[in-house]
Amino acid sequence: MSIIFVYNADSGLLSGLFDIGHKILSPSTYSCNLCKLTFETLTENRKWREFRESVTVEMEFLHRDEFEKKYDLKFDYPVVLRKNNNIEVILSKEEIDRFENLDDLIAGVRKVLMAVGSGECHPDLPLLSSRPQGGISP
Repeated sequence: MSIIFVYNADSGLLSGLFDIGHKILSPSTYSCNLCKLTFETLTENRKWREFRESVTVEMEFLHRDEFEKKYDLKFDYPVVLRKNNNIEVILSKEEIDRFENLDDLIAGVRKVLMAVGSGECHPDLPLLSSRPQGGISP
């Protein structure tokens, strides 16, 4: 089993620059709460990175265009999915949008990981998750 996090943002330098500008100039209208919670303006949030590295489940991080190209599926983004033999939503856009801060997101991810029987988060285990793709935050 693996978990797929899909940002409501497209990959690429131009899209990344647009997203950074949007986050700075009009953060209240930015359409990706997953991006807002897991990334600072230019870099991944340190607390999120530490959490992500502590999880023993394989994680994949994709922009929506990368996800749709790779899996030929579409969802309301952002979304967190579980991939086994099929792909299913474990945190919907509506659920992610209700998270007010990073602690809420981490608690939500932990809750669904425990519910699907994927084990616990151990801070001393080696990194098993992949880094978000691209050189710029989503």
